Amino acid sequence: MGFTEFVGFIAACMALNALAIDVMLPTLPLLTADFSLADANQSQSVIAVYLLGMGASQLFYGPLSDRFGRRPVLIGGLILFAVAGLLSTLATSFSALLAARLLQGIGAGAPRVVAISLARDKYSGAQMGRVMSLAMMVFMAVPILAPSIGQLILLVAPWRWVFAALVIAGAAVLAWALLRLEESLQQAHRRPISARSILSAYRHTLGSRIAAGYMLALGLIMGAHMGFITSAQQIFVDVFDAGRSFTVLFAIVALSMAVAAFTNSRLVHRFGMRRLSLVGLSAMLVLNLAHLALAMAGHESLLAFMLLQGGSVFIFGFLASNLNTLAMEPMGHIAGTASSMIGFCTTVGGALIGLGIGQLFDGSVAPLLAAYVVLALIALVITVYTERPTKPDAC
Repeated sequence: MGFTEFVGFIAACMALNALAIDVMLPTLPLLTADFSLADANQSQSVIAVYLLGMGASQLFYGPLSDRFGRRPVLIGGLILFAVAGLLSTLATSFSALLAARLLQGIGAGAPRVVAISLARDKYSGAQMGRVMSLAMMVFMAVPILAPSIGQLILLVAPWRWVFAALVIAGAAVLAWALLRLEESLQQAHRRPISARSILSAYRHTLGSRIAAGYMLALGLIMGAHMGFITSAQQIFVDVFDAGRSFTVLFAIVALSMAVAAFTNSRLVHRFGMRRLSLVGLSAMLVLNLAHLALAMAGHESLLAFMLLQGGSVFIFGFLASNLNTLAMEPMGHIAGTASSMIGFCTTVGGALIGLGIGQLFDGSVAPLLAAYVVLALIALVITVYTERPTKPDAC
């Protein structure tokens, strides 16, 4: 692959996950109706179980790709992703659908982990930063477009074709890998799988105050963001009666995250990740306190929600990259395994928190905003503690 094709391939691997999450949003009320779910909030589980599978599998894909190479692990994960997608289209019960989505999430962990490893194998320094920046520009576009893609499919076909679209997407990336991807990890650089070394690296990651502190803060903020994603369809349709325009409104809000990622790349060298993270968490806390007060006073409107929630999503765009990078900062000597642990904790933790927030939906925006306030406050306290200088040893 040349540079342009390689960037496109990395972006496709990363975008597959975002597509599998956000394309589901328009189908949620249809799942509730077709499977006769007692509570509309239950349909949100198709997103949560996918995230749980993806998060948990990252613990294994990192060491496996270091031992057997990037290409076979990626191909295996993509095959599982596509097969699980096919099982989703054939599910005759909601529990069978959730099981298939869990398997699909497990398969999706491979492109998430291997994409970054491929970039690290082939490029370094500023050139790797260029690859990831260009790939992220494509990746950020997917949450904006995915719900509209799902809605367009539903205009001409049943909801099962939304899941079938993921099969097609997974098969397309799989074919691309089979035909064009060369192995990037040389035999001399492959490492044997040792339970002792892996567990030691995991303990070191969790035992580092810097890594663990920023990881916890990121997991909490990601949980708030996942709470918005799982509740978005119900908020726009049930609270604000947006109907089919939900996908367009969601896209407008999601666009702020892409703007934040671009803006952050311009500001991070000037102000530093730590300062931007502290300011971002403080801003998220204040913004959602004001938003919650507005909603509790009965002055909430669609325009107000769009502006204020767009602000929260914008801040999340800053925090996600900065907190993740800060967590990885002291882990250079075990970057692959540390990345797997951080990805596992933040994805699984964020999915569980997001599912809990979604289940609290009561026909208003109050539960979501209250969760943002609480989670931002806890994350801010953790970040301040993490940044506190370590006391010197006594002489």
